[in-house]
Amino acid sequence: MKPAVVRIIRLGRVPYAELLALQERWLRLLQAEPAKEALSRTEAGALLLCEPAGPVYTAGLRGGLTPEEVTRLRALGAEVHATGRGGLATFHGPGQLLCHPVLDLRRLGLRLRTHVAALEACAVRLCELQGLQGARARPPPYTGVWLGEQKICAIGVRCGRHITSHGQALNCCTDLTWFEHIVPCGLVGTGVTSLSKELQRHVTVDETIPPFLEAFKETYKCTLISEDSSS
Repeated sequence: MKPAVVRIIRLGRVPYAELLALQERWLRLLQAEPAKEALSRTEAGALLLCEPAGPVYTAGLRGGLTPEEVTRLRALGAEVHATGRGGLATFHGPGQLLCHPVLDLRRLGLRLRTHVAALEACAVRLCELQGLQGARARPPPYTGVWLGEQKICAIGVRCGRHITSHGQALNCCTDLTWFEHIVPCGLVGTGVTSLSKELQRHVTVDETIPPFLEAFKETYKCTLISEDSSS
């Protein structure tokens, strides 16, 4: 059997709302009747990659932000979005790689739990490729990838009718002070870190994408094909 095909769509640095809009388009495409033939039988969906153009705080299905906190965060100049992903509040911004796989898990032979584990494995493998050997995944409520007590990659997904959305946020050269205005993922007593902080050099999102794609292909055992964001 041929491996499933996943399209890579690199948006570059874009507003967070643009990522959400494209994610919604792919969700509708995958949820449509197979007879529409928009995708081949081997295609599992798309891997949406971007760097947020500005500071954004998001809340998950379990909330994480009170109305007063939303007002305070917007006063800092950040956007605030309620999302349908799992988890609580987190931050997205410049210097962060956002990866939203919009996938039909059935075509990859995965379930939701194994998909989340695969996302964690991708981030761990990326850290290894960058020379960081201590990265590890932790069980809920510590979902994500950690270096010691510092989270380097947050993970929150949504899944309906076997189709996933949202995904992971990897700190490359993120301004980590933005996290100080919330309790990231509701985890008191833990911190955040980035590739730049750990490697003690400036690591850009663009530099991080090739090893991330290598890790994704290894972990999901799929074929990746490139497509620009206009499609």
